[in-house]
Amino acid sequence: MIEGLARNTEPGTRLGTKTELRETCQVSVGTFNEALRLLQSRGLIEVRPGPGGGLFVAEQAPLVRLGHSVLALDSDETSVADAIRIRDALDPLLFHDAAWHSSPAHIAGYNNEINAMASAMSTGSVPGFMAANWRLHELLAQVNPSPMLRSLYLALLALIRDHTREIQLIEGESASQAMQVRYQVHADLVEAITRQDANAITEAARAHSVTRDVPGARPGPGNTAQHVSPDPRT
Repeated sequence: MIEGLARNTEPGTRLGTKTELRETCQVSVGTFNEALRLLQSRGLIEVRPGPGGGLFVAEQAPLVRLGHSVLALDSDETSVADAIRIRDALDPLLFHDAAWHSSPAHIAGYNNEINAMASAMSTGSVPGFMAANWRLHELLAQVNPSPMLRSLYLALLALIRDHTREIQLIEGESASQAMQVRYQVHADLVEAITRQDANAITEAARAHSVTRDVPGARPGPGNTAQHVSPDPRT
């Protein structure tokens, strides 16, 4: 509902306070905050504090419109696979930049998501694991100093996330094993970023590209795919 208002309202228009809009939408605080976070990452909504503040329709720069053109791609398997391929190519640049532009507070945020992945893994929650995975990638993108890279990466990430329906498993691999492998890749990545270790970041980016979660991917020769289906919105 908020997204529809933002897309059909003039930039700069005040939509209301968080409380007013949440009550209008009749959703929980958690659901509303998640939707708000997504709309902010897409550059649709701006939050202004203080008297007269609230949620406003953001003025969309050309780079944000470029990101939305990526999101407008047909959501078939080919488009999503292409988005993953482009994101993989951008990962090393994004990860290296994160090493030099992350404050201690940013690093703490990354580790919070790593801990959330570990917690979800311990309870066998694939949706919880995937949600923390997505949040980690968003945090890494949000610290990037390049508006072009930041906008494009977040747009690609949103497309991949919004159309992910499963974690692809190879024959003989369980969901817990798949989560363990992906957890370790991301934990190693955050550790490398924290140490500002360029070689370790490069290696972590390589490992990340070969352990990605590919929605709708078909197994390679000799492998039989299994699927674990989390909540489709994660």
